[in-house]
Amino acid sequence: MPAYQIQAACPATMLLGESTLWHAREHALYWIDIPGKALHRLQTRNNLHTHWPLDTEPGCIALHEDGGIVVALRTGLVHFNPDDGRFTQIVRAPYDPAIMRFNDGRCDARGRFWAGTIYEPRDKAGATLYCIAQGTIIDAKHPVTTSNGVAFNNNNTMLYHADTPAHVIRQYDFDLASGQTSHPRIFAQFDADKSSKTYGGRPDGAAVDSADNYWVAMFEGGRVLRFAPTGELLEEIRLPAMCPTMMAFGGEDLRTLYITTARNMRSEQELQQYPLSGCVLSLRVATPGRLEYPYRP
Repeated sequence: MPAYQIQAACPATMLLGESTLWHAREHALYWIDIPGKALHRLQTRNNLHTHWPLDTEPGCIALHEDGGIVVALRTGLVHFNPDDGRFTQIVRAPYDPAIMRFNDGRCDARGRFWAGTIYEPRDKAGATLYCIAQGTIIDAKHPVTTSNGVAFNNNNTMLYHADTPAHVIRQYDFDLASGQTSHPRIFAQFDADKSSKTYGGRPDGAAVDSADNYWVAMFEGGRVLRFAPTGELLEEIRLPAMCPTMMAFGGEDLRTLYITTARNMRSEQELQQYPLSGCVLSLRVATPGRLEYPYRP
């Protein structure tokens, strides 16, 4: 296995960094801090780090076809213009924000934004995956407790979707024209026994590279896994942080892997052992990623 040089891409630390997103036009990486209620940007050509406060917790972000960023807040989707700092509402949340918020998501090749939710009582699969198409919200009816790992394969025939507390990733057949999902099956099931010495974490955010491999961050496992579309585990990358949350391929050649991590609610002992917890990590990989699709209003 290759030896990776892993470093902090930005010196700032997040409480819970999430939703890494490469913006090729701006040569910039965007991400969010969920409990920190902020949107962050790192312009990689001059290492300029900027952040903007948000009214409530963000769950995920996406590119917008007209420029700027779509932010899925607890209260609904907004369009953010980084040039003037203005937020414009796209659609209100379709759930009770007292017990639920948006979580992980991304856009498909038709410009629909697939954003899942987290059911905060966490006592049942009360969350789901929503498809937002031109301001209309459709429930895909994927019952989960915490929606994560949303990704599409390269020919847009398959959707990946994880339920983090259940330690499971599922595959669905995906019809790009209609936006329908069908035939769910288990892609990867992980050990949920946290007392086990072999416990390797739970599946969080994900991305698919140009070779159709599925990469997933294993929260509390201190690692990123790379799977073939058949479910075969191809690689494990150990990280200097126990709680990776999401990754994105960026840089001019899309071979820089950026990984957000979490710092909040971690023990002092863990933070001393893993001081980069909460940072955005970066490393160079052999296989490039691919550009993300923007949301189409």
